[in-house]
Amino acid sequence: MTKRWRRRPEGANWGDFGADDQIGRLNLLTGDRVVRAAKEIRVGKRFCLSLPLDYPGGRVLAPHREPPVIEPSTRHGRSYFNLPFSHEDPACGDCGSDDRVSLSTQYSTQWDGLAHIGMQADVDGSGETRPVYYNGFGPADGVLPPAERGSAPMPLGVDVMAETGLQGRGVLVDLEKHLGMERRHVGGADLLRIMAADGIEVEEGDILCLRTGFARVVLEQEKTPDAETLNNACAVLDGADQPLLDWITRSGIAAIAADNFAVEGIPSRERERTGSFVPLHVHCLFKLGIPLGELWTFEALAPWLRANDRHRFFLTAPPLRLPGAIGSPVTPVATV
Repeated sequence: MTKRWRRRPEGANWGDFGADDQIGRLNLLTGDRVVRAAKEIRVGKRFCLSLPLDYPGGRVLAPHREPPVIEPSTRHGRSYFNLPFSHEDPACGDCGSDDRVSLSTQYSTQWDGLAHIGMQADVDGSGETRPVYYNGFGPADGVLPPAERGSAPMPLGVDVMAETGLQGRGVLVDLEKHLGMERRHVGGADLLRIMAADGIEVEEGDILCLRTGFARVVLEQEKTPDAETLNNACAVLDGADQPLLDWITRSGIAAIAADNFAVEGIPSRERERTGSFVPLHVHCLFKLGIPLGELWTFEALAPWLRANDRHRFFLTAPPLRLPGAIGSPVTPVATV
């Protein structure tokens, strides 16, 4: 048993994949399951599942996340854009451009890493709570901001996720097809009803992908998002619905990716009962080690799958191998 905790939270899988495990249910993406997923490639057609990373635009969805700023890097004090290399050597006629970017790692299409959401919990029986993340990792283990941890690696960083390669079988559930574009909280009964209606089966190690239509709304607003429109658009999972959380546990899914903001409706409608602002995040990231993808787009993939009577595809979606990052932009690719 890990020394970081003596009792794990109710419903958590801490320790099931080892005392020092940092990738949670991504452990279920075994070699055999990747081979199985690859059999979903039948025609070799590929779909980019990422929004342009300067969407949604502005800071309406999350005031603490800023859109990317791209600017030229500098070389010998000069702007490194259309820079003639004759400055290096008069004999050279070529030129070059280079740039740098500043962005919030979870501004647009992204993965939530396992250090994104934790809980104040008493997991060692001391009677005092402390910040704890998946598998009991916390500040004492190096889950600290860069200025405090220095050059030391941070547990649960997205770089650990990236090292897995993150490939597997995606399964698309089209909520918008059944529920339309109005805001609605989707519980476990709703999700299972929709899956049954479409003949969708989810197996252990699959990556559940949810289309709500939200990405289309974001794109239609052309980087000038309207808060009222977005806050009332499209389905969200109901993180306070216990049957939904129980199904996520039983299903064995390795990850969840949705085309909306936050996957679940936030803040939780039942904060007093759940004791959480984002209970689905707590259940997935904190208890089970299930990464959450947000603001993906399935607008091109969904009609193709529907026209071909399919729901499954091969998914490649590693985050950036950026040591110590909490979340990461991602350019997921579906191959069918």
